[in-house]
Formats: sequence, structure tokens, C-alpha cells
Amino acid sequence: MPGIVLHEPEIPANTGNIGRTCVATGASLHLIEPLGFQLTERNLKRAGMDYWKRLDVTRYINYREFMERHKGATVWYATTKARRVYTDVRFGMDDLVMFGAESCGIPEEILHANREHCIRIPMLPGERSLNLSNSVAIVLYEMLRQNHFEGLLEYGELHRLHW
Repeated sequence: MPGIVLHEPEIPANTGNIGRTCVATGASLHLIEPLGFQLTERNLKRAGMDYWKRLDVTRYINYREFMERHKGATVWYATTKARRVYTDVRFGMDDLVMFGAESCGIPEEILHANREHCIRIPMLPGERSLNLSNSVAIVLYEMLRQNHFEGLLEYGELHRLHW
């Protein structure tokens, strides 16, 4: 299944929402330190609700440790500065997509070293960025769509009536 990587996330509510999205889609969550919050923070738990305990989450002391533990993995780097749009690439079901800190994104040195794997979400000129949890959901669901929502085609039931 796909993985979402947050490089030094700063806002606990965003990480909580992203964790919830990961649980709902079977994606793993990878957190590269330093984090701008404690994983025990109330805002993180509130946003992630009861999903957090079912989340496949791994922490890394830094980017180097993350890369050492994922040698050979395909990693995509989401940035507003990329030339390629996220819908122009072919995602595999085991790919990882990295998103940067809310205030500054992924460090430019990392982006420059991986320029062929940098992707962006189109926006109007002059707009800075989308909310981090929204950006993750947009790209993650495109990954799943490209792979025919493998393992996710459960149909819901109404509460009182039936289809």
C-alpha cells in the first residue's frame, strides 16, 4: 500500500487528519523529526479521533534515517515549485509521497537532489499553497485511483434504509 511521508510537520491537527486519511485508505504514515508537537497532544488525537490507534505510523530521527530505511523505494516529493503535475506521473501502490512542513515545505536541497520525482498540485498563480491535509488527500486518492482503488471498493449501507 502507499505511504505518506511528512517531513518535519508543525501542526498537530493536520497530522491527525492525515493519519485518519491513511487509516481509511490503508496507507502508512512516516513522520520525519523534528515534529512541531508531541504525538500525545490533544489536537492530534482530536483530529485523528479513534483512528490513530489503528494507524501504521513510523518515526524517523531525520531524512537520512528515512532514506536509509527505504533504499530502493520510489519517493515522490510534493512541492509548489515542481514542474510536473501529480496527475502526469504513474504511481505504484508501494510508492511513498513526501510533503514538507506547513511553513516552509521540503528543504530545497532535498528537492534539487530529487528533481525528477518532484510533483505539484495546480493552483492559480500567486497562491502560496493548499492546506497540508487537503494536499495529502488529493495526491493519495490519485495514487489509489491510478491503481483502481485496489482493496478499497467496499460499498456502504444506509443507516435506516437499504439500497
